[in-house]
Amino acid sequence: MCMSGSENVRKEMDGVLYVVATPIGNLDDLSDRARQTLAKVDLVAAEDTRHSGRLLQHLGLSKQMLALHDHNERARVAGILDALAAGRQVALVSDAGTPLISDPGYLLVREVRAAGYRVSPVPGPCALVAALSVAGLPTDRFLFAGFLPAKRSGRQAALTELAREPATLVFYESPHRIIEFMKDLAEVLGADRECVLGRELTKTFETFYSGRADEVLEELESDPHGARGEFVVMVRGAAPTPAGEASVLDTDKLLELLIKELPVKKAARIAAEVSGLGKNELYQRALELKDH
Repeated sequence: MCMSGSENVRKEMDGVLYVVATPIGNLDDLSDRARQTLAKVDLVAAEDTRHSGRLLQHLGLSKQMLALHDHNERARVAGILDALAAGRQVALVSDAGTPLISDPGYLLVREVRAAGYRVSPVPGPCALVAALSVAGLPTDRFLFAGFLPAKRSGRQAALTELAREPATLVFYESPHRIIEFMKDLAEVLGADRECVLGRELTKTFETFYSGRADEVLEELESDPHGARGEFVVMVRGAAPTPAGEASVLDTDKLLELLIKELPVKKAARIAAEVSGLGKNELYQRALELKDH
């Protein structure tokens, strides 16, 4: 008997990968469907098995677990494909919120889909969406940039690239870097840029800071709890460029920021990647700026 093309490509197999959103703080935010999905799957692939194990224990579930994080995701794909081939149901969870949103899972989902298996979302909590919904900033367009580079030079270069973006900007930041992040944001995007920061979302000490970038920075520095918990940083987009004015990246400003932290050659290379201008031209300009 002849099989159709779609059946030949593995038809609908029993093995399914569920991408399951879990609470970002308040356990009551876990949906009934997420509970049911975690209860029925055979295997849970988790960013941190100890952390997710506590959630499963809270739900009264005992499941086979597999650690899947940034450092081992590629190596784990084959084993999960084998499980799906055997007809097993697999759930992918991150430490908190929706997997793949600044969390591992992209490579796994891509390979599972390419192999012809069904990937099904079980939607729920997501820190960036939760924060945006109460920020009072425009949400018709927003750009999620996740975590910026940890080093100051890379962070400032990334902010410089986004300086003229008109959409609301959304970042994630850790407690031990939030002060330095806000200092760089105020310096690169301007002290008067409107910002809203959400900390410890859905938890007991949920806090929001809002105002000009310099005001938010001052409030954070004066708050004894200001460097605790995970942050969602939301920034009003740049004002529209007046008609007739070209929107041009300020390469001198970018180079000045970079050469404070990096050798001239490396600074020129990064500026060339960001601006699209010639590396040699920017190298010469960086030398001139450094001399001054």
